[in-house]
Amino acid sequence: MTTMTEASVREFKMPDVGEGLTEAEILKWYVQPGDTVTDGQVVCEVETAKAAVELPIPYDGVVRELHFPEGTTVDVGTAIIAVDLAGGAAPAAEAPAAQPEAAQEEPKPEGSGRQPVLVGYGVAQTSTKRRPRKGADVPHQEPSTPAQALQSELNGHGPAPAVPSDRPLAKPPVRKLAKDLGVDLATVTPTGPDGIITREDVHAAVAPSAPAAGPVPQAAPAAAPAPMAAATYDTARETRVPVKGVRKATAAAMVGSAFTAPHVTEFVTVDVTRTMKLVEELKADKEFAGLRVNPLLLISKALLVAIKRNPEVNASWDEANQEIVQKHYVNLGIAAATPRGLIVPNIKDAHARTLPQLAQALGELVSTARDGKTTPAAMQGGTVTITNVGVFGVDTGTPILNPGESAILAVGAIKLQPWVHKGKVKPRQVTTLALSFDHRLVDGELGSKVLADVAAILEQPKRLITWA
Repeated sequence: MTTMTEASVREFKMPDVGEGLTEAEILKWYVQPGDTVTDGQVVCEVETAKAAVELPIPYDGVVRELHFPEGTTVDVGTAIIAVDLAGGAAPAAEAPAAQPEAAQEEPKPEGSGRQPVLVGYGVAQTSTKRRPRKGADVPHQEPSTPAQALQSELNGHGPAPAVPSDRPLAKPPVRKLAKDLGVDLATVTPTGPDGIITREDVHAAVAPSAPAAGPVPQAAPAAAPAPMAAATYDTARETRVPVKGVRKATAAAMVGSAFTAPHVTEFVTVDVTRTMKLVEELKADKEFAGLRVNPLLLISKALLVAIKRNPEVNASWDEANQEIVQKHYVNLGIAAATPRGLIVPNIKDAHARTLPQLAQALGELVSTARDGKTTPAAMQGGTVTITNVGVFGVDTGTPILNPGESAILAVGAIKLQPWVHKGKVKPRQVTTLALSFDHRLVDGELGSKVLADVAAILEQPKRLITWA
C-alpha cells in the first residue's frame, strides 16, 4: 500500500456499520483513482455479518488510491480509500509530529462549517487510535503497535522509531496467527499481491528465532503448507464456498439458539378457506389499493391478535440477570430468503399498526430484502418471528428460534385437500402451522393457547374484528 505523505490526503477507514462488528467485505467499488467525489457520495458497498451496506465518503476531493480490491475482508478501523482534498487542511495525524500540543485541536476541511460524521465514526478525524507511550523520551514518536512498544522496553532500547501510520495489510486469520506467534506485522516483509502479508510470511518471520526457542516452536514452519490442503480436492466434483457474511452470522446464531434455548414445537392443521376468500375481497378493496395483500398479511395479523390475548409469550430470557423480560411491544420478524442468505428484518411496533399499515410495512420489508438493501437496524430488536416455508411447497417444519426471542411461527403450503366441513367431505384450502417456543419462558399451556388462537382466527377471520 502506498504511503500518503501529502498534507491534503485523507484516509477513509472502514466504519462499524452495525453494533460491534469487527470486519466487512468490500463487495463493489463505485469509484476509481482519479474520480472526483463529494461529501456524502457512496463510494463502495460492503457486506457485514448482518447486511450489505453502502458507504458514503465524508470528504470532497479526488480519489488517490483504493487500498483493497473487491472481495477483500477488511478489519473495522482500517483505511480503505485515500482522498486528496482540493485545498483541504492537513490531516490530524500530521500535526502531532511537529506540534504535540496541537493534537487537541481538530482541523476541519476548508469551506465546511461542520466536521464529517459517518456511521461508526465520531467527529474526531485522527488517523490513528494508538495512544503515546508514557515516559517516552521523544514525545512525538510512538511505537506502531503495542507489541513493538513492549519489546522495545524489554530490550532497553527506549522509544520505538517512528513508522508510517499505515496499517500492514493482512487478512483477519493472518492477524490472529501473528498474534498467537507473537509476531509484529509491522516487521514482516509482505509477499502477497498488493503488499498483503500471507501466512507464509508470518511463519518466515518466526523461523530465524526458532532455534533459540527450543524444539517446540520449530514445528511452526512445518505447519505452513497446511492451508494448501484446501486445493487438493477434485474441483470437477466439488465446489467449496467460504462461509462468511450473512450466512456465517446466521449459522452462528442458529447454533447458539439451538443449544441455548430448550425448543418445543407444536403443530395444528387449519382450514383457511375463509381466510383465502377474505384475501381476495381485500385485494378489491379501495383502502388496500397498491398494497401487498396475501395470506401472510392475515396470518401476521392473527399472530399479533394472539399475542395481545396471551402477552406472556412475547418475552425474552435474560441469562445474565436471571430475569424474564416481558415486552409490551411487538417487533414482528419476517424471515426472507435473499441471494446473500436468510435474513429476518422486523416491522417495528407491528402491534400498533392497522391492517393497511401492516400491509404497507410488509411490502416495503420484502422489497427491501430482495434488493439487498436491508439495514442492520432493521434486523435488530425482533420479539417474535414468522417464517413462511409454504412458498417453497413445504407442508411444515420445526423452526429454530431467533436469538433473544421466545417464539417463531412456521406457515406451511396452502393446498386444496379433502376436509370434513359441515358434516360432509369437501375440498377445502388447508395449511399446517408450527409454533416453536422457548420452554423456559413458554410452557405447553401458553404455547397451545397462542397456536390455537392463530388457528381459530384463520378458520374464522371475522374474529379479527371481535378479538383485535
